[in-house]
Amino acid sequence: MFQDKPATIMMVDDHPLLRKGLNQLLEFEDDLSVIGEASSGQEAIDLALELEPDLITLDLNMQGMDGLETLKIMRDKGVDSRIIMLTVSDNDEDVVEAIRTGADGYLLKDMDPEDIVEKLREAALGKMVMSAKLTEILASALRKPERAGNRALASLTSREYEILKLIAKGMSNKLIARELDISDGTVKVHVKHFLKKLNLRSRVEAAVWIVNHQNESR
Repeated sequence: MFQDKPATIMMVDDHPLLRKGLNQLLEFEDDLSVIGEASSGQEAIDLALELEPDLITLDLNMQGMDGLETLKIMRDKGVDSRIIMLTVSDNDEDVVEAIRTGADGYLLKDMDPEDIVEKLREAALGKMVMSAKLTEILASALRKPERAGNRALASLTSREYEILKLIAKGMSNKLIARELDISDGTVKVHVKHFLKKLNLRSRVEAAVWIVNHQNESR
């Protein structure tokens, strides 16, 4: 998957049984490899910085530091692993806040085990993943009816717009860099610039925004 190596995964959940179950699911997958587990937010932050996994599954409701706070600190500290919330909460506000804080997806624990594995595989390949029933919640919450959208879009450079469209297709920074023959660092700079111009807080939010904008323009 990544230069013929399995995608590395770190699990964060304060329930040992959940971690054990997910571990057992993933040990049969040749292209996914669990390299670390954490049972608290602080442990997760330290381990993410040490291991630099490709993918992190993060529970929302943990004792002490919750998943949203853990996510925010990880992003603030420069953790650029793909982070997928894996939780029981389908609360609208939790879904939207997680995406706005920098999550790359949101999955519910009541999904079929095989579906969870498949979604994690898609996430490791750079795609945004959501439990089916949450997609419309997110789209509705992020839909912005204001006409300012056209002005904001017009402020983007052609390269920024190009990268934004590729993000909307679910491509990771690494895949975009390869597609456009530029460095990962250059992609990150462009993403930072257009998020500021569009007044958005995460690449996933930007992807939903541009898809909604395109639909409204038709």
